[in-house]
Amino acid sequence: MKYLDAYFLDSKHRVINYENLFYGTINQSTVYPRQVLKRCLYFNTAAVIFAHNHPSGNNESSESDKMLTKQLVDALSYIDVKVLDHLIIGDNEPFSMAEWGMF
Repeated sequence: MKYLDAYFLDSKHRVINYENLFYGTINQSTVYPRQVLKRCLYFNTAAVIFAHNHPSGNNESSESDKMLTKQLVDALSYIDVKVLDHLIIGDNEPFSMAEWGMF
């Protein structure tokens, strides 16, 4: 099952809370940026790290992963929340979109 997790961080990048925000099917999950913003405001978040899995085991980012990340980065910038990373979990080592300069 595909999912999206969020790690909500304070201004010193300490974890405030962790939540599984969205569940999906074996190949798709619908993510609503509005709900992500609401949770960030609820926790008074300064930064966030996202992680999601690829049930196929392939940990490379897809075009939809890139588009989603851009939407989240853009939306959260309006409330001064920085996206530190978006990790993709597959069969091997997690893929870090930040490490590869993807946003």
